[in-house]
Amino acid sequence: MPAVSATSHSPLTGLTDPGSTESRIPTQTLGQDDFLKLLIAQMTSQDPLNPKSDMEMIPQMVQFTTLQQSKSMQSDIQQLRTEQQVLQANALIGRTVDISTSATTKVTGIVTAVQMEEGTPKLVVNGQNYDLDSLVRVSAGH
Repeated sequence: MPAVSATSHSPLTGLTDPGSTESRIPTQTLGQDDFLKLLIAQMTSQDPLNPKSDMEMIPQMVQFTTLQQSKSMQSDIQQLRTEQQVLQANALIGRTVDISTSATTKVTGIVTAVQMEEGTPKLVVNGQNYDLDSLVRVSAGH
């Protein structure tokens, strides 16, 4: 296996740039543009005397559309879940709650605020932030 050089090589010009150390991260998913590029490449490289029929291309297009809709729906569901958690957390403001911090430790206090951390609502009890998932009990009032 040949040794890898720390310099980058430009395939368009054939020149080496010794100052370029930036690495390229490959794309992990295919998008609509990628699909269209593949479709165009497939159509331009097919045998002109034996072209693919539209019926062979339609299933590929349907699969791609279904995949796009599935990804969009998954994103929408995650957004709805986050909004539901925010509403649930806000409804707890002013209520006395028990929070489980470990298998044996519980904290009791009044929810004084809700703070968002990385898109997730956290209950503020006794000046500390807790996940909504750690909620054990909710009491009616102070």
